[in-house]
Amino acid sequence: MPSKNKKMSTNSHLMLNRRQLLGSAATGAAAIGVSAMPSWAQEQGSDGVVDVLLIGGGIMSSTLGVLLSQLEPTWKIEMIERLDDVAMESSNGWNNAGTGHSALAELNYSPMDAKGNVNITKAIEINEWFQVTRQFLSHQIDMGVLKNPRSFINSTPHMSFVWGDANTEFLAKRYEALKASPLFAGMQFSNDHAQIAKWVPLMMEGRDPNQKLAVTWSPLGTDVNFGEITRQYVAHLKSQQQFTLRTSSEVEDIVKNDDGTWSVSYTNTKDGSSTMVKAKFVFLGAGGGALPLLQMSGIPEGDAYAGFPVGGSFLVCDNPEIVDQHLAKAYGQAETGAPPMSVPHLDTRVFDGKRHILFGPFATFSTKFLKEGSLFDLPASVTLENIWPMLQVGTNEFNLVQYLAGQLMMSDEDRLNALKVYFPNAKAEDWRYWQAGQRVQIIKNDAEKGGILKLGTEIVASEDRTIAALLGASPGASTAAPIMLDVLKKVFPDKLKTPEWQERVHAIVPSYGQKLNENPDMLAKEWAATEERLQLAIASPAMDPAAYSKPAAPAGEVKMAPGLAL
Repeated sequence: MPSKNKKMSTNSHLMLNRRQLLGSAATGAAAIGVSAMPSWAQEQGSDGVVDVLLIGGGIMSSTLGVLLSQLEPTWKIEMIERLDDVAMESSNGWNNAGTGHSALAELNYSPMDAKGNVNITKAIEINEWFQVTRQFLSHQIDMGVLKNPRSFINSTPHMSFVWGDANTEFLAKRYEALKASPLFAGMQFSNDHAQIAKWVPLMMEGRDPNQKLAVTWSPLGTDVNFGEITRQYVAHLKSQQQFTLRTSSEVEDIVKNDDGTWSVSYTNTKDGSSTMVKAKFVFLGAGGGALPLLQMSGIPEGDAYAGFPVGGSFLVCDNPEIVDQHLAKAYGQAETGAPPMSVPHLDTRVFDGKRHILFGPFATFSTKFLKEGSLFDLPASVTLENIWPMLQVGTNEFNLVQYLAGQLMMSDEDRLNALKVYFPNAKAEDWRYWQAGQRVQIIKNDAEKGGILKLGTEIVASEDRTIAALLGASPGASTAAPIMLDVLKKVFPDKLKTPEWQERVHAIVPSYGQKLNENPDMLAKEWAATEERLQLAIASPAMDPAAYSKPAAPAGEVKMAPGLAL
């Protein structure tokens, strides 16, 4: 069981290490009786203390590393990654769908209430976040941190693609609601087969001409290779004297010291050597591995959380004759009674200048919290504090359980038939199966509702703000920049208020602190500036700011449901 509120002084004491107790998936062996900070853990650095320790070598940790290095260039920053290189887990381009999530196509961000009104509050929020991401990426290009924008971001129209009376009626209502926001300017709606065929010919070939369809199409969509962004971020950080990268390094323990710092011990998985580093601030940005690390730290703020791991897989087409007929990320609608995570999409992806098409995700299940994790991850995360919320979620989210069971029983033929709903002429020989990454959805113990499965990410920080973890999955990597700005607000509130940090943050994200939905003039300027720097091939739509005199902000509660952020 994870330790609780543990501290250490210079004299170590005996305790049971979680990972050593449970061992790895390969051996399943148990080892007992090790010290909190073993004698073999050698302190590193001249004084053994770093200002910031980033655990995890993905898009979240690397974004925070770049951000802090630009705000405080003299701070010592260290990154620990358990695999042999960075961006090999969830941030790897092949382990996610690469959608620049801005709610242009994802229908679960704009639910319809019992009265038939479409609420776009969450859609606006998601879109605002991606505008921050565009500005952050653009600034990194200006600073030379990122190079060759086409290597990591490409214009790719985003589409919602639905069929049937109820879904087409909903999409029409959603389109009308989104027209009130300048963030969704340039979006087009059509239920005409001929027009839809101009946008996505692949999806219309062989389709019943009498099928009732409706789509929205936005030129503002993007395909993003977050793995490439991560690699370029870390390559830049490695060129800085104050930064150290440790790969092939497995964290063994995280202990609070009497002086308020943290001691983190880790083992080199190649040669077995062990090291201890002391840090003033620790960020747990290890994707699905963040929850076990949070529990390892023993802070009480982590007691309310559990995790539900869900994997995803895709069908992939590499055939240029087929791939060249599709340029879009086309999102569907969940079937009646199915959870939103079951929404498939037919996506253009770009890797190393070459286009591919991915279709999915199909849900998979493993007790691993990471693709390269341990089968013991889920059982090892169960505590007396979170077992009851986990059981409640299993009961309350029965639709999700049914959906997962159905997905796990799918055959190759079943997956091909699912693809044919979007691409009627699909042939099995043109597609290959790919197992993507693992995501860990948040289960939180709510004082009133009990265990709830939460959509989105959550920053969990200690009361003294010396350690923070990022939990959750959706909408994922595309919100790394705004989420890391929220981390600053949560753990460095005093510094963020200083004139120095305010000036630097506004240089990185010019619209910081403002809602572009309420400032069409600034939005138009931001689109123009970031479009140029990111070399986006499809121009941003022309917009008349005067047409948006009243900001779109529908009232009412937005009830979100769990989604698979792939």
